[in-house]
Amino acid sequence: MQDASYGQPNKEKRESLLLNAVVNVIIPVVILTRFSGEDRLGATNGLLIALAFPLVYGIFEFVRRRKFNFLSALGFISVLLTGGIGLLKLNPQWVAVKEAGIPLIIAVAIVGSQKTRFPLIRTLFNQFLDTDRVDDALRERGTTEAYNKRLTISTYLVVAALFLSAILNYILARLIVVSPAGTTAFNEELGKMTALSFPVIAVPTIIMVVIAIWYLFSGITKLTGLDPRSLMRQR
Repeated sequence: MQDASYGQPNKEKRESLLLNAVVNVIIPVVILTRFSGEDRLGATNGLLIALAFPLVYGIFEFVRRRKFNFLSALGFISVLLTGGIGLLKLNPQWVAVKEAGIPLIIAVAIVGSQKTRFPLIRTLFNQFLDTDRVDDALRERGTTEAYNKRLTISTYLVVAALFLSAILNYILARLIVVSPAGTTAFNEELGKMTALSFPVIAVPTIIMVVIAIWYLFSGITKLTGLDPRSLMRQR
């Protein structure tokens, strides 16, 4: 007997952005800034508990989805490095190095992948595009080369956004996290840095990425002559 689900799209429940923000940002910030004093959790326990939330959440999401995600893996490593810096009481400048290093690693990975069979940005966009339809339209109009050039420009716009993120991350961390690791002040500064990272770093970076996506998709529309909605992969 044929399974009733045969031929139906595999609908994967999307991750809640609100839950993600609460677990990865809001709860850690509150614990680090409000509950790390010696009269409450203490510096070490406060740091461990604050970092435990994104750590456990990341493990839970990996187990639930059964998928390896490069960005999630970097986030997981970032949390471990932050904990290591605090617990080993390293120089706080390593926080700035770590904060800048994560977007730099992603940028280098994107650039390096350009010379492989699976460029990261192209692979990412192909998750959403009906590639067969797009490729057919490009071939018919003789605009495949123009599309590839536009995709390359979009890729380097994303890389530029990541370099901007690395610079802003480093500056923000150096300005804010100045107290010795393993102290209440260090935890509070970590919390403040995390809270400021969205308006100071994420917003301009997201704007640049959106510009890159707009540049690519507006070009695809012109180069294929297709309606934008018909370019998207049906799920």
